[in-house]
Amino acid sequence: MKLVTYLKDETEQLAFYINGLLYDTTLANASLPETMAGLLQNWDEYIALMHNTDTDIKNGSLELQSIKYEDAELLAPVPRPTSCRDGYAFRQHVAAARRNRKVDMIAEFDQYPIFYFTNHNAIQGPGSILVMPDHLQKLDFELEAAVVICKKGRNIKADEADSYIGGFMIMNDMSARTLQMEEMLLNLGPAKGKDFSTVIGPMLVTPDELEQYRIPAKPNHTGNNYNLPMKCYVNGIEVSAGNMGDMDWTFAEIIERCAYGADILPGDVIGSGTVGTGCFLELNGTGKLNNPAYKEQWLQVGDIVRMHIEGLGELSNTIVAEDSDWSILKLKKK
Repeated sequence: MKLVTYLKDETEQLAFYINGLLYDTTLANASLPETMAGLLQNWDEYIALMHNTDTDIKNGSLELQSIKYEDAELLAPVPRPTSCRDGYAFRQHVAAARRNRKVDMIAEFDQYPIFYFTNHNAIQGPGSILVMPDHLQKLDFELEAAVVICKKGRNIKADEADSYIGGFMIMNDMSARTLQMEEMLLNLGPAKGKDFSTVIGPMLVTPDELEQYRIPAKPNHTGNNYNLPMKCYVNGIEVSAGNMGDMDWTFAEIIERCAYGADILPGDVIGSGTVGTGCFLELNGTGKLNNPAYKEQWLQVGDIVRMHIEGLGELSNTIVAEDSDWSILKLKKK
């Protein structure tokens, strides 16, 4: 099942995505929730009926009014997450970033998964990404996948954690690298380098849709993994390619870590972390390591960032400048 949230009469509307068309949940069955939050908060109550309704639309036994996917004003599939965490699951990305800084691979990466909290109020879907002047100092994309939690849990073991995943999405963890690197010198962060935008979408794909892609976890790891090619294009040029199957830490293991001594809640979004080659920071570092004359590339106003993950759709955003000349970098004390 593929689910989309779009703007209808200035309010959020949950819809089934089927063959390029959107079918409102509430038109399909008045008993179904109108919003993604309503579904996630009452997952066990609604999920069987959601699947049955999706099947009825697909086989033609339920005929409904629909709108074209491309005509809808899409929001993030989970427009208002209860929280947003981002993991660090791809060893290739971590190793390359450390190699480019001429430091050894950190042994702790292979010992336990980690994550940080980012700004769940800055979640957005397809469309314009508004950026302040300081964000344009080394503005970067990060190609990731994400999951959303569909039931409350605490102290969850990895071997049962996949059952807490309601669905999968593409994630673009936008990063203002100059701000990020400045504040992380104080060993606290990232904060202002990350909190202006995190993009998820364009749709939520339930785990049953991905069964054909499921592969074993890496040796000595637990949980589902998926062979899903991942790509990012900037202005139509491919800049990054990887595979979700390269995750060393699974989402199940990250969830186990998140839920240790803490509640995870329906609507919590958890990102995978960046796939290998999945950001300009890594690509620029590798380029300069191989060629000192390599010209760095960063996102600019007007750039179109398009991310594609097999089975999860395509997420497109355009970089737009805020109408402001205010800089917090200039407020730094001497």
